[in-house]
Amino acid sequence: MPKYRLYHNPRCSKSRQTLELLRQHDIEPEIILYLDSPLGISELSDLLAKLKFQASDLLRKGESIYKEMVKPYNLSDQDLLALMVEYPKLIERPIVVCGKSAVLGRPPENVLKIINPVNGQS
Repeated sequence: MPKYRLYHNPRCSKSRQTLELLRQHDIEPEIILYLDSPLGISELSDLLAKLKFQASDLLRKGESIYKEMVKPYNLSDQDLLALMVEYPKLIERPIVVCGKSAVLGRPPENVLKIINPVNGQS
């Protein structure tokens, strides 16, 4: 069975729902509590590549940190990555990774695309 990783915030309902959906499919992912152990720039860059996202696509735009430190400015991807390292609350969640692929669990059903990538269902 492939190895799955879940970048998880247990206080987030979408993150909890995504974890439950994985478990319903007999998948027990490695859980990464990214708020407790912030990611580095290289790990974030790797996630962005797997998600096929730009740095701005991974930002939680409702966070006050975003409104204060990102929205008013025209920041480069490197600047955004540095902010996500310093303020991990800015990172959209949950993220499920399997091999060279990743999906954002918003909605949680997106995880079905990585469980069964042929048709997005199991």
